[in-house]
Amino acid sequence: MTIKVLIADDNSFIREGMRIILSSFGDFEVVAAVEDGLQAVDYCKEHPVDVALLDIRMPGMSGTEAARLLTEGTSVKPLMLTTFDDDASVVEAVRCGAKGYLLKNNDPEQIAAAIRSVHGGHSVLQEAVLDKLRSFAAGLGAPADGAGAPADGAGAPADGRSALPTEGEKPAPGGRSKSAEGAGPASAPSAPSDAAPPDASPAAEAAPPIDRSRFTERELEVMAGIARGLSNKEISRELFLSEGTTANYITSILNKTALEHRTQIAIYYLTGKLR
Repeated sequence: MTIKVLIADDNSFIREGMRIILSSFGDFEVVAAVEDGLQAVDYCKEHPVDVALLDIRMPGMSGTEAARLLTEGTSVKPLMLTTFDDDASVVEAVRCGAKGYLLKNNDPEQIAAAIRSVHGGHSVLQEAVLDKLRSFAAGLGAPADGAGAPADGAGAPADGRSALPTEGEKPAPGGRSKSAEGAGPASAPSAPSDAAPPDASPAAEAAPPIDRSRFTERELEVMAGIARGLSNKEISRELFLSEGTTANYITSILNKTALEHRTQIAIYYLTGKLR
């Protein structure tokens, strides 16, 4: 079954990048990509949409206000995808009916998993965001309307597990995430990092619209894997690398491009645009 997704973000780079990335998954149809909350609400009232991926702060109407209107007037499930993880933003989003709250530094596959989970009737808060709510409730007391607690599905899914697959450490707010970038302890070494895999190079097959001269062949192969939505573990298995070595390649790519996380690497690899 195809999940119809709307994207609302005032940053055209993020908006169109997310459209490209989500469209690469076979079970998503990006039906619209708009630049503010009002356009999101208007579109959802006139067209079938399953999940609305909303930025928090947008000109005109914010993502939280859009989430409130969508929750009150439609069957669309709002999922916040933002760079803001301050207490006020998290609590307000939950209070307005958001079914999930994720930071943009998550891997594409993690964002995809969250969309599927929200569509399936669960609510999703990644651990870093859930910690914000716990801290808020412990320090200030639970806000009105139960916004400070993950009750009624505002936290993890009903079965008690996180709907967001994680690798390594949880994301750090506002910067590079060791989880998103796959940094952390290396797994047991396998083949040497300069050993070539038996199959053809994914980077060579993809012929990306980027300046290949800036990167080593291994870096291009890792970028190709990220653009295909592979996790660090899957990339490492495919290229016969340890996960620590793969994480080092990702760090090198980020340094060479001045990008901040894996999602931006995927966008750059697929479009050739750094911003």
